[in-house]
Order: sequence, then C-alpha cells, then structure tokens
Amino acid sequence: MFRRLALAASCVVLMAAAADHARAPVLVELFTSEGCSSCPPADRLLQQMDASAIVLSEHVDYWDHQGWKDPFSSPAFTERQQSYTRMFHLDGPYTPEMVLDGAVEFVGNDASRAARELTNAAHHPKAEVHLARTPSGVQIDADAAAVSADVLLALADDSGASQVAAGENKGRNLSYVAIVRTLRKIGSVKRGAAFHREIELPRSTAAQRIVVFLQESGPGRVSGAAMLEPYNPAP
Repeated sequence: MFRRLALAASCVVLMAAAADHARAPVLVELFTSEGCSSCPPADRLLQQMDASAIVLSEHVDYWDHQGWKDPFSSPAFTERQQSYTRMFHLDGPYTPEMVLDGAVEFVGNDASRAARELTNAAHHPKAEVHLARTPSGVQIDADAAAVSADVLLALADDSGASQVAAGENKGRNLSYVAIVRTLRKIGSVKRGAAFHREIELPRSTAAQRIVVFLQESGPGRVSGAAMLEPYNPAP
C-alpha cells in the first residue's frame, strides 16, 4: 500500500514538473533491455518523463545471451553505459539505469528519485541549443558554452513496441518511447564559443526525433540540449 502511494505521489511530482518545465532541456538517458524483468517499470517511467524532459531509451546488448535478443539493442549503448560506469565509480553496468544530464545516476524504476532529480536538474543553467529542419538535414545553433564540450547527435524512433517470446519478459508486450538508433559525435565546442553547423541526414530521419546535446568528454555533465519532434507534414 505504501509503495503504491509513493508511486502515485511521484507521478504527481513528475506531472508538476511537466507543467513548470515543459520540455526543459534536461537530458534523461535510460539504459534498458527487453531481457531484464526489472526494466518494464523503468520504460513506463521514461514515458511519463517524456512530457517534461528530453528522454533517450538506450538498449544495451549484454542481456541478449539470456534467451532473447533485444531488437533495439546495440553494443554502442553498452559501451556508453560502461563509460558512465567508470565515471560514477560503479562496480559494473546494470539495468535499468537512469542518468540525468550526465551528472547523476540511479536505478531507473525509482520514480520518487527521478522526480527529485528532474526538479533539481531543471534549475541548472544551460547553453541554449536551437534546432531547425532543413531540406538536407538539420541546422544546429548553440549559444556560447559555459564549458568545453562534445556536440552529440542522437536519432531516435518516436515510439515502438515488441512482443517478447523468450527470456525473463516472455509473453509480455513491451512499449517504448524515444528509442535511440544512432548516437554520434558531430563536433566540439570550446568554453565561451558558440556552435553553428548544418548536418546532412537521410530523408528517413524525418520520422525520427532529433536530439542534440553538449556534453563534457568522458562522458560528463550535459551543458545544453534540444530536441526536434518527428516531422509529419499535413496531408
């Protein structure tokens, strides 16, 4: 009973954050896997946070040998999580893990912790990042950065679902938001400098979210972020 009340209270806080900081430039990364039975609650939590932050669902591949291969998994996301593992001085990577602004990590299905960290992160000053779709891709304009940082671009499917046929989640129909398909460095910026660049993208990316963020190398703290919704022209 207490757990249900705590979860309900956390959801109220998340909705309040959404009202006060709609799409605040807070980057929320969730390292998840369809092979992990503890991950579906974290996936649902990320969907709730989608209204108030810039979210990315990154499916790792180290669960793929447990009887079910996650169709969204990639060794690139495992490698990124391992970088965070070293930065946060953890014993090893785990799922579900949530990372906010590259500055704090915690168990990804902890709704009350997520609400607190989201509220705190929304008040941290960041460089403004402006994105605009162009005929050939995306135009990126970032204001002067407070610190030197890498400029990263993520392409993510807006949503997705999977019917799991084996492993710990056998028989479950799982759904996701902001499923990252590619994440790459497209440049860097020095402290006090702005960033302006047009990046060419395939036409197929019109149906995806485009997320660009500034992050200290390592990876480290995120100092700016922005997102473009999928482009759905009127019929």
